[in-house]
Amino acid sequence: MTTHARIREDDAVDHAVLESCQADRLDPSRREVLQVLGVGLLVSVADEVFTGESAMGQMRGAVKVSDRLHVGADGIVTVMTGKVEVGQGSRTEITQAAAEELRVAVDRVRLVMGDTDATPDDGITAGSRTTPSTIPAIRKGAAAAREALIDLAGRGWKADRGSLTARDGKVIDAAGKREIGYGALVADKALAKDFDRRIDDGVSVTRVEEWRVLGTPVPRIDAVRLVTGAHRYPSDMTRPGMLYGAVLRGRSYGATLKSIDLAPARAMEGVRVVRDGGFVGCAAPTSMRARAAVEAIGKTAQWERPAHPSSKELFAYLKAHARSGESRSRRRAPRPIGSVKAGLASAKQAVRAAYQISYIAHAPLEPRAALAEWGEGKVTVWTGSQAPFGVHGELARVLGLSRRNVRVIVPDTGGGFGGKHSGEVAVEAARIAKGAGCPVLLRWTREEEFTWAYFRPAGLIEIEAGLDGAGRLVAWDFVNYNSGGAGIGTPYDIVNVSTRHVSCDSPLRQGSYRALAATANNFAREAFMDELAYEAKVSPLEFRLKHLKKDRLRAVLEAAARRFDWDRRAREKRAPGRGIGLSCGTEKGSYTAACVEVEVDREKGRVRVLEVCEAFECGAIMNPANLRSQVEGCIIMGMGGALREAIEFEGGRITNAAFSRYPVPRFEDAPKIETVFLNRRDLASVGAGETPIIAIAPAAANAVFDATGRRARSMPIRIDV
Repeated sequence: MTTHARIREDDAVDHAVLESCQADRLDPSRREVLQVLGVGLLVSVADEVFTGESAMGQMRGAVKVSDRLHVGADGIVTVMTGKVEVGQGSRTEITQAAAEELRVAVDRVRLVMGDTDATPDDGITAGSRTTPSTIPAIRKGAAAAREALIDLAGRGWKADRGSLTARDGKVIDAAGKREIGYGALVADKALAKDFDRRIDDGVSVTRVEEWRVLGTPVPRIDAVRLVTGAHRYPSDMTRPGMLYGAVLRGRSYGATLKSIDLAPARAMEGVRVVRDGGFVGCAAPTSMRARAAVEAIGKTAQWERPAHPSSKELFAYLKAHARSGESRSRRRAPRPIGSVKAGLASAKQAVRAAYQISYIAHAPLEPRAALAEWGEGKVTVWTGSQAPFGVHGELARVLGLSRRNVRVIVPDTGGGFGGKHSGEVAVEAARIAKGAGCPVLLRWTREEEFTWAYFRPAGLIEIEAGLDGAGRLVAWDFVNYNSGGAGIGTPYDIVNVSTRHVSCDSPLRQGSYRALAATANNFAREAFMDELAYEAKVSPLEFRLKHLKKDRLRAVLEAAARRFDWDRRAREKRAPGRGIGLSCGTEKGSYTAACVEVEVDREKGRVRVLEVCEAFECGAIMNPANLRSQVEGCIIMGMGGALREAIEFEGGRITNAAFSRYPVPRFEDAPKIETVFLNRRDLASVGAGETPIIAIAPAAANAVFDATGRRARSMPIRIDV
């Protein structure tokens, strides 16, 4: 009998037990994973979901979702989802969604997440897609289960189906004389023969005005395990006979290994050396010894190192290396409106500006980590990733394995921010483990995370606009070099518009980041809107409202300005070095606006954010407490890119690959934060993990101008000393 089957059927299985079972056996199948859930029934539903086809989680067609819900004999409901928890609160929100539709308390729901053998592929955890895509699938599956349970009770009682309802984990008749718990229902196999049913479009979910669990500030259900240290992150995973790994890295970007002497590492006690072409790694009883072994052979390595630009010449390099014929982003750029050329010709005044966006690092609390174990030709990898099925495919492809012989398990992970979509650490751990003949845990150092992970793309953004005699925009030409097309379209009402994203050859590895390029594009657009307002001789708030027809964006802008008391503060004389600024924007179907006060120290070249008031609207709010955490987290993270964070490099090497030289926001940097939520219960819920970050940088830049009279046209903002 498997480890899973040995667990008593009457135990209440919590996430810690499920996590333990996933780690205790190399290759339990989905069926075996479900054995830990005890006697009960499984709801299999079909729904349209996204699945990860590549390491970056490209979407492909609809598939059947099986084994979505399990109802145990103890009444505990277990939900399976391919989504993962990286600190954003999805575990709690998904639990709420299932509890809402099944009419059970939150503490009666368990989640199994991100296991390619045990969960459906719900797509990459990115793009703020969990709320608008996965939550509806979970709710439909749970609603189908609820209706099936009511049907079971009705047949057993020979009662009118319309007289029955579900409440508190029970089916109850209208008279209140009979009730039966879910656990008792599923234990009756005669009644349960048709419990497995397909979902259909007719399945109704609970209306927003009837929510009892969703819409409430349910605390994080994993909070106790996190703060007590009981949770095992990917970095904490262990296996019997495990060794620790380290990888030989190139001396610079693009370096090719020409020769190496492995003898120094092989001579070290307990060290196993693995070489596969240009890949070299070591495994040892401790991480320190594994790194010492890599360092010893690294001294003998000979590298071919190509020329590489420095960060000082970055923006000229990007423009010089624009790719011809690729002027459109893979995200379709908005179609041109009217004629920008004609609009500029008719304008009374033309205004131009260019904005520079630096590379920045994701800097998650937990660097990349993976534990790999081989057995009977199959590899199982425990790793921190936002794309478990993407990593699954990457492992199969790189290792030349059938997908059936690869399993990826993602324990709740210490941060991602769009930076853990790829599976390089999983592949490295698997290669070392295969060569070493034992399980291997590979944990990147902070320096490796800063150097070899991908970055938020740098960018150069050039804008030209025309104003007519009434101060209205009549032309808008916006070109983004390299950083991307997300959020590139202007939300303002302009008669002649051209918007383009131009791909460039990036000198550094680049990829997804929280809100993608929407942060860069919104920064340039909103900073430029302030410049245009200045030229039109109207206030920044009035200028925006004059050009806004989008009611939802106008609503958050007015809400932020009202709570910040913008009109009064704009009229008052401020202390030297103090300034206020605002910005707004939309992305991922949600809307945000921020008002900011800063203090500028010209002598030290430092900007300090004193106060932030941010309004946000994402449809119907599912968990106001988690939403507040998301928005406040975005504000703090956005301050880093706005004020200080920038990757520096020269000679193909990162020169500030440490927190001591890469200043992310600290507690002392936290400003006074006030959030204003517009709860649109008449609209579908959308994600909130990204859009709130896009408003802070331009608002701060505009506040710097208010304080100093000098425009800030770069991220991070640079102040002349």
